[in-house]
This record gives sequence, structure tokens and C-alpha cells, in this order.
Amino acid sequence: MDIELLSPAGSFEAMQAAINAGANAIYFGVEQLNMRSRSSGGFTISDIAEVSERCHAAGVKCYLTLNTVMYEYDMQLLQAVLKTVKEHKVDAVIASDFAVIQSCAMMGITLHISTQANVSNLESVQFFARFADTIVLARELTLKQIAFICNEIKRKQIKGPNGELVKIEIFVHGALCMAVSGKCYLSLHSKNASANRGACLQNCRRKYKVSDAETGESLEIDNEYIMSPQDLCTINILDEVLQTGVTVLKIEGRSKGADYVHTTTSCYREAITAIQEGTYNAARVEEWMTRLSTVYNRGFWEGYYLGREMGQWTSKPDSIATEKKIYAGKGVRFYPRINVGEFFIEKGTLQEGDELLLTGNAFGMEKISFDQVLVNGEKKDKAVKGDSITFPFPHKVTTTDKLYKLVNA
Repeated sequence: MDIELLSPAGSFEAMQAAINAGANAIYFGVEQLNMRSRSSGGFTISDIAEVSERCHAAGVKCYLTLNTVMYEYDMQLLQAVLKTVKEHKVDAVIASDFAVIQSCAMMGITLHISTQANVSNLESVQFFARFADTIVLARELTLKQIAFICNEIKRKQIKGPNGELVKIEIFVHGALCMAVSGKCYLSLHSKNASANRGACLQNCRRKYKVSDAETGESLEIDNEYIMSPQDLCTINILDEVLQTGVTVLKIEGRSKGADYVHTTTSCYREAITAIQEGTYNAARVEEWMTRLSTVYNRGFWEGYYLGREMGQWTSKPDSIATEKKIYAGKGVRFYPRINVGEFFIEKGTLQEGDELLLTGNAFGMEKISFDQVLVNGEKKDKAVKGDSITFPFPHKVTTTDKLYKLVNA
């Protein structure tokens, strides 16, 4: 069975990192019509052409998320986006609003139903199969429930508009929301910033006090952030996940950096291959878990897939990644005849033994050792603010590329 690994892209750097790490497809958003419009910055309509061109040149599919609630004043922008999607042959649109669903049907654009539709049963799958070739199931289902849906699709031969059996997609890694399939109103209620319009302020990730309405006495809730779930991670049960019959595995994280996208994508790509080749085992799972822990995470659990009725909550408000990246500088120029890149140090000190992280539009993410660099054209044991460093590098360097130092958190 062919398994599609679908990775997030909130920037060109993240998109290229996903491609380099072995993603079969990426998903991205434009303007304010996607659920990460506030946190990821995202792309604009004018970027759609480049996203499509670069992905297809690499043999990777690209899907555009239009998964917010749509209002009347969004219709003109929606039509402009869909026209550009069709013109540049974006592979599919991911949506849950019926205005988008109808527009895609009328324009002949391939549609995937978003997890925002909260599809949790076979009857819903049958309904949406009239419009969509792929359906993303609700995140609250168990593997047993998912397997039933997948088996019934085959038994009943439920097909999408393309004439093939409907594909089932589920999330396998990344942030979870305390609300059912992400339909939260906390941010809207408190700050008039709707999560269902991509503007979530993540109030749930904070620490709270409980107050007695009569006496005013308050107690601070300790130990756990009771509305902030730990991140989903299924790499330790991925063999069971694949046994359900799902064909698309989705990684959350369009607001994350290229390092997160590259690490998560490469780990799940290796795990999928290991399962297919019969080399998936506890030792490899441990190694993947160690690598996944180095990038942004709030702690891991398997979500509701194993039948848990209650969430597993974080003990800290932010990431507990074992590695931390510290900004150090930016790209200056590239010397193509000798394949050397130059970066300018704007902050801090780099020294022998340091591991450096480079991110850029053209190459995604690369890691090098400080031991490979020259400082102001000479071999030195450290570089400080104001210094220029050069090193062998196979990719074009631009002034928007960034340099970080990796340290233990």
C-alpha cells in the first residue's frame, strides 16, 4: 500500500525542508483564509505559482488550505485564490466551509475535506465523497474507529469524484487543541480573535487561577496547564496506525520552522520505510523519539488513538525541546565558482565544537560544524559579532538566509 507523507509548509524554507526530508506532499496557506494565518505568516496569492512550480519539479504534490469559516466579504478573495489555484495546477484544496466545497466543485478543483469538518463516521464519509477524493478524519477517533471506516470504504466501494476509492487522512504528529477538531471559541470570547478564522491567541497554553466567587479567594492551578494538551506523536505506534488502512499521514506545524519540518518529516519517512521493509523495532523508535524531542514540542502522547478518554496535559507553557536555536547572523553572498557561502555574525559568539543551523528559501535547512568555517578568511577558534564567516556550501546564499547556533536546552 502506498502511503503519502504530508508535511506542513508555513514558509519557503519549511517547504524546501519538507521536500528534502522526503515528504510526498506539502500543505500551505495563503492570506487570511487558513487556520494558521496569524501564527505562520504564510504565503500570499502571488506565491502560489512558485510553490506549485518548485513542488512539482521535485515530484511533490502541494495542497492549499482554505479551512477557515468563510464570511460574505471573503467571497471575492476566495474566488481570486481559487482562480490562481486552478491556473497554477495546485493539486488540491483542503476545506470544510461549504462555500469553498461548492466553488471547487463548480471549478473542477480537487478537494480534500479538512479535519475542521469533524468527520467521525461512515455516513459523513459517504456524504463528503460526492465532493472530495480525500477526507481528513476528526482527531478524536480511535484506531478501531478509523479501521472500521477504512474497511467499509473498501467493502462499499465508496469513491470520490476522481472515480477512485476515497482516501482517509489522519494527523500523526504535532500540536493538539483542547477543543473538538480545533473548533475553539476561547480566543474569540476573551480577545475577539477567532481561532476559526486563523487568529487563535492560544489562551489555553497559559497558567490560570481558580477564584471563589463569594470570597474572592483564589488558588493557582499547579502541576499542569489544564487546557494545554501535549503534542501528538504516533511514531511509537505507527505500525498500528498503518494497519487501520489510512493512506495519508499528516504532520501538523505550519507555524513551525524549517528545522521542525525537516526533523519530523525525516523521522516519519524513515519509520514508514522501516515498517514496509520489516525493520521497524523498539531501538529505532527510541532513536526517532530522541530526534523528535530536539525540535519544538510540548511533550508527547498518542492522542486518542488508543482509546484514551482524557487528554494528557503539558507541565510548561512552551516548548520542552532538548535543543534550542539561538540567532547568530544572516547570509551575505555566495561564491558559485568555489561553492562557498558567506554569513555575517550579528549576535553572540561562535566557537570550536558549535553546531550551526542554516535556513534559507532555496535550501530549506542545513547543519554544519563551526570547525568547517573560516573567520574573516582565516582559521580561528571563534567568531564574534561583526565577523564574517565562510564555509563550503552547495546552495546559493541570500541576505534573507539565517544562521543559528544550536545549544542544549
